[in-house]
Amino acid sequence: MDRKIRVAILDLYEGQVNQGMRCLRELIKQFALSNNLSVESDEFDVRLKQQVPDLSFDIYISSGGPGSPLESEGSEWEQKYFRWLRQVEKHNTNDANPDKKYVLFICHSFQLVSRHYHIANVTNRKSTAFGVFPVHMLRYGKREPVFNGLHDPFYAVDSRDYQVIQPNEQALRKMGAHVLAIEKERPHVPLERAIMAIRFNEYMLGTQFHPEADAQGMSMYLQREDKKKTVIQEHGEKKWRSMIEQLNDPDKILWTYSHIIPNFLNTAVENLMVA
Repeated sequence: MDRKIRVAILDLYEGQVNQGMRCLRELIKQFALSNNLSVESDEFDVRLKQQVPDLSFDIYISSGGPGSPLESEGSEWEQKYFRWLRQVEKHNTNDANPDKKYVLFICHSFQLVSRHYHIANVTNRKSTAFGVFPVHMLRYGKREPVFNGLHDPFYAVDSRDYQVIQPNEQALRKMGAHVLAIEKERPHVPLERAIMAIRFNEYMLGTQFHPEADAQGMSMYLQREDKKKTVIQEHGEKKWRSMIEQLNDPDKILWTYSHIIPNFLNTAVENLMVA
């Protein structure tokens, strides 16, 4: 493919130090190198600087971020964010535009968009989900191209105080959306299972977990003395040891990292080549 692929990363971290942006930059760089593609990426500080990309990009990745996905409702940055989303939808539904725009929503972004579409309830959790967890595919998940090559269940890094639960089947059907995956079934726990991934439409997909989390970087980060101390204080030493162990398992986070976002980028690029 001769033409340059343009990727916009919508940064929702609100200036907070994080691993997510580093991981996304690295994944895009790796993808360009391994596919011998010319890829240009730009970043937009959505919450602090109220920046959103225009429609000149081919692919959009909207990041995770801190805080409540409920309290920002009606805020100026969120209004701009949803205005951008509506522009992308309008572009994609116009048959005169063969170059469709592909969007991936991660964690906080996924929660915002699920609330925006009224396709599920977004609530705070009884306790923070933090660690490496199994994710179970549903019927549509097993046919989802972005999940190609994944095991069932596959493993993902989860870090959140909020959750998307109780899908609104009628609203999902109306927009042609499908729930792809849910969190581990726990029959002994009387709590609703969270939705872990949704295909919103042909060009837009969201995950509740962090598919960009890279095992090696996360492992080094968690073994930093200050981070190790914080995790042990908040979640206990057993949780810290379990995370290090699972991050180093090649069939878990490393496998998810090397499949989901590369599959998403591949699908987008293949379709751009046809357009």
